[in-house]
Amino acid sequence: MPVTALLLSAASLLVLDGCGRKPAQQGAPPPQQVQIVTIEGRSVHVSSQLPGRLEAFEIAMVRPQVNGVIQKRLFTEGADVVAGQQLYQIDPSPYQATYDSASGQLAQANANAVTARAKLERYGPLMKAHAVSKQEYDDALAAARAADAQILIAKGQVESAAVNLRYTKVNSPITGRIGRSLLTVGALATTGQTANLAVVTRLDPIFVDVNLPAISLLRFRREVASGRIHTNPDNTVPVSLQMEDGSTYELPGRMQFSEVNVDEATATVVVRAVFPNPNKLLLPGMYVHATLDEGIDPNALLVPQQAVTRNTHGDPQVFALNADDKVELRQVATGSANGADWIVSSGLKQGDRVIVVGLQKVHPGDKVKPVPFDSGTPSEEKK
Repeated sequence: MPVTALLLSAASLLVLDGCGRKPAQQGAPPPQQVQIVTIEGRSVHVSSQLPGRLEAFEIAMVRPQVNGVIQKRLFTEGADVVAGQQLYQIDPSPYQATYDSASGQLAQANANAVTARAKLERYGPLMKAHAVSKQEYDDALAAARAADAQILIAKGQVESAAVNLRYTKVNSPITGRIGRSLLTVGALATTGQTANLAVVTRLDPIFVDVNLPAISLLRFRREVASGRIHTNPDNTVPVSLQMEDGSTYELPGRMQFSEVNVDEATATVVVRAVFPNPNKLLLPGMYVHATLDEGIDPNALLVPQQAVTRNTHGDPQVFALNADDKVELRQVATGSANGADWIVSSGLKQGDRVIVVGLQKVHPGDKVKPVPFDSGTPSEEKK
């Protein structure tokens, strides 16, 4: 057999042998390792921080009731004023003249009434003696009554003029702190103007308005009814205040659960806390946190905050493990925060295992390899 034929035959055998072999199958990847915590009931001191803003107890917009030029400003901007204290003096001269004229007309009406009554008194006996006619007596009676009516009209004009004259003295309607003057001496004040002369704000006490989820309001009311939330002797709920700079306000306040309408768009209610403010440290518009002490929960279920994610609707959820170490998606309800943990009110029970680290690498139904959560794991490994 020629050498060329032998070489071709050997090559064919090699090709056939290679086609008949199958590649070695690679083994399945090992389960993804995740760090978990086992949920256990613990005794926890529970408190809720409610963000809100300070609102004034009373606000008075000082506006003129009569037209005129401002002659005097009788207060110091930023000072405390009391109800009834004069703030401005509007030129009273035209209103004084109107008052004097109305007083003169009242005096004239009184004089006319004296004459009319005297004439009526004389005509009474004369009519009985038929010395004057019945018509003349009736005319005298009508004149006397008309004179009395003129007195009433004149008194009304005097009272109206007196009111306008008093309004030239612009007084503070409430006790509080007054801001800057928005009109200066020499400016024209007019009735019905939209601009204020000044604003007086009562700062002591002061309100804190917070937006509270309706479900939390129901929980608070149940806790108050059960006695878990301690109340003051007047049955009000004590609350503390944390300032925007992180400091704690020294005086306690009280919570008022008085709102009756729930915002349909946000499912929240506006509840109000009242705080004493004798030093005027709290000012309307400040952003604060009201802290409500909810007492001790002896069997609180805590889960690390980093284990809780939210779906597209904003609802909290966690990845838990079943008995076969497979991932399950659980919808949970979280309450207040306790350090780095959330207090879970529903969706989990004692003994449940929740994934804390490795959330981005698993999906529901995956089998994983659980190891205990290490709080010292570097943040790069947790992501």
